[in-house]
Amino acid sequence: MRTDSSPGTLPAREHLPAGDAGTPVLDVVIPVYNEEKDLQPCVLRLHDHLKRTFPYAFRITIADNASTDTTPLVSRRLEAELPEVRAFRLEQKGRGRALRTVWSASEAPILAYMDVDLSTDLNALLPLVAPLISGHSDLAIGSRLSRSSRVVRGAKREFISRSYNLILRGSLQARFSDAQCGFKAIRRDVAQVLLPLVEDTGWFFDTEMLVLAERAGLRIHEVPVDWVDDPDSTVHIVKTATDDLKGVWRVGRALATGSLPLDRLTRPFGDDPRDREIKDVPNGLARQLVGFCVVGGLSTLFYLLLYSGFRVFAGSQIANALALLVSAIANTAANRRLTFGVRGRGGAVRHQAQGLVVFGIGLALTSGSLAALNAASSDPAHSTELAVLIAANLAATVLRFLLFRAWVFPDRRDDVGSTVVASHVPAHNPSSPTCSMAGQSPYGPLPQRPTGAPHPTYDTDRFRAGEAADGNVGVPPLERSREWGREATMQLQPVRPHDTESREYR
Repeated sequence: MRTDSSPGTLPAREHLPAGDAGTPVLDVVIPVYNEEKDLQPCVLRLHDHLKRTFPYAFRITIADNASTDTTPLVSRRLEAELPEVRAFRLEQKGRGRALRTVWSASEAPILAYMDVDLSTDLNALLPLVAPLISGHSDLAIGSRLSRSSRVVRGAKREFISRSYNLILRGSLQARFSDAQCGFKAIRRDVAQVLLPLVEDTGWFFDTEMLVLAERAGLRIHEVPVDWVDDPDSTVHIVKTATDDLKGVWRVGRALATGSLPLDRLTRPFGDDPRDREIKDVPNGLARQLVGFCVVGGLSTLFYLLLYSGFRVFAGSQIANALALLVSAIANTAANRRLTFGVRGRGGAVRHQAQGLVVFGIGLALTSGSLAALNAASSDPAHSTELAVLIAANLAATVLRFLLFRAWVFPDRRDDVGSTVVASHVPAHNPSSPTCSMAGQSPYGPLPQRPTGAPHPTYDTDRFRAGEAADGNVGVPPLERSREWGREATMQLQPVRPHDTESREYR
């Protein structure tokens, strides 16, 4: 259950409707730096593939990361020759900076990117973006580590890639299989809310994006890919690995402290059985009970270990009080985040204070039990003490859940009249295919391939020298997220309670 408002909460996913419009459905970004030799054959091959196989309008955007060779000239020549190609120049390096800048300027509902070497077989492109068009998923990634993937690369890069993903799984509990494959896509409505929370502007950009998306509960679709290593890559493995480890530490610390407003990325379950109301059963009660029991079981083990440790140098009453105090603080924090879904630091002190009151009740029950045991036996066995404490803690646990649910983390569903959340909806423009009205899809009809009509162009002067990306440097994630909606209209909705890679080291 979520007790704070979430101005950026995403609407339910919807299939993009078919129809005619001038806006491309798919914008494929190719970030490049000094790729004068590979750029033209890459773009021509990708363009030919999309022309032959992709059923909707598309665009290919070349994002030049301050190249110093003839890459800008090649980009402009391709833009002049192919109507579906756009050249985009940034005066500062950074793959993440280029992706964020181009994606933020694009009006296409589906945004993708791939490496210029086209190591990934292009036959995976349509399966990559199809779940996003259908509304099934929020992000999609190519995976070289799937059992059905076919990969050709050296042992050194295979070891680095798998080691990096193991680090992500062990440190950030990432469940996606491949954070490094340069073959990803995202829905534009998700990108508008997610990208302002991503701080990295280099190689770690898409890994950070995936971790935050997964932690927020967004759906990430994985596509097995065929992939052939590029032996001529100039990526500096040691420097990139060092920067990535720093990024892992930074993101892990932010997640641990709750400083990221991930509630802005939540979506309603839709027609999920867990989201249906059952007569005479409060919504979310079953899930909260499961979460509370898991946290309670772990807290009990933690408490018993603490009690046994404190009992070595202190009496039973002092050991019980200290063990209860430490485990109660940990229990309140865990239930706040995991059982009742309260995120962020807002109200944390108040919740801990109320938790200590609940702790006092538990202390009275367990201390009373110990006092009764000592009165019955002058020297009870240690095992007997533990048995009595377990029984007393079970009784205290039931009371703790009831107090947590009714008093510490109360259900706010009845406060609909006084509490609303604002979701950002683009200002209505009848001529814009991306305008969104209440009750309608956030995008206009799904465009077909254009027959000669010119594509909208980027305002490149606005994004020279990486201004769009660097405008967020030093700004807290919450403020960056708010920047996206300052020019948007606000649609008020009732609060709904909450139950509870990328690139290759080439």
